[in-house]
Amino acid sequence: MGSNPTSSAMDSEPQVLGVEVNDDRAAMQLALALAAHAADIGEVPVGAVVVRNGVVIAARFNERETLQDPTAHAELLALRDAAQALGEWRLNDCTLVVTLEPCVMCAGALMNARIGTLVYGAADLKGGATASLYNVTSDPRLNHAPIVRHGVCADESTALLQAFFGARREGDR
Repeated sequence: MGSNPTSSAMDSEPQVLGVEVNDDRAAMQLALALAAHAADIGEVPVGAVVVRNGVVIAARFNERETLQDPTAHAELLALRDAAQALGEWRLNDCTLVVTLEPCVMCAGALMNARIGTLVYGAADLKGGATASLYNVTSDPRLNHAPIVRHGVCADESTALLQAFFGARREGDR
């Protein structure tokens, strides 16, 4: 699943590729498991899965610290993996499910991938680009407008983020 298979931290990563999901909540539970794993290895706890025809075809978590790559957000990594799995960059028949509202970079990527549906959990009031701060996905000047469903398992997503950053603040004292 991860692009860094030699890392021992990846050994306990939840295995979700090929899992069948019947609704947004089930897919979000998988993304939340990935986000929890990210937190366990010191990454900001964001997880993302790409679903096509009810099956997870890509699943990633944030890997910015692991890869020392500022673009290694869960959404971007999952979109890349999905395109590679399908041999097609157009993901119009896919759903991206992510635990946190995408940032401007990730919103741009999902628009360029022509993702059919975006589902996210927690709103990102400081950097969200699909409703909270910006609304890239519904800008009428753009040639693509995915379906967006927000707030799926938002409390669980928010709790993961708050616990992670709370522990980080405690460690700084």
